[in-house]
Amino acid sequence: MKFRFAHNNFNVKEMERSLQFYQKALGLKEARRINAKDGSFIIVFLSDGVNQHQLELTWLRDWDKEYDLGDNEFHLAMRVDDFEAAHALHEEMDCICFENPDMGIYFISDPDGYWIEIIP
Repeated sequence: MKFRFAHNNFNVKEMERSLQFYQKALGLKEARRINAKDGSFIIVFLSDGVNQHQLELTWLRDWDKEYDLGDNEFHLAMRVDDFEAAHALHEEMDCICFENPDMGIYFISDPDGYWIEIIP
């Protein structure tokens, strides 16, 4: 028996805002979408176009409060081939929320407060 990673899920308050953020900040593109027939949810899977692992964004129509993200110890990590250019883009987007120069990494925060670690 062998298990493989498939996806991670982030629940989002505004799907279009999140899709625009992930496209601009990380170059992720929509791979597929599931729309509930009754309009109660939308699920969008994002892909980097290289790996099979995807990021699932879920919007719930009837969710009326902020998502509890705990202490943001749970996060997604992304490698980038041009760390300096990525850092400059994320500075311009004003989405860098934490930097650790000693480790050579930083984190960005998406519109819902999820942290994404950027690794060279």
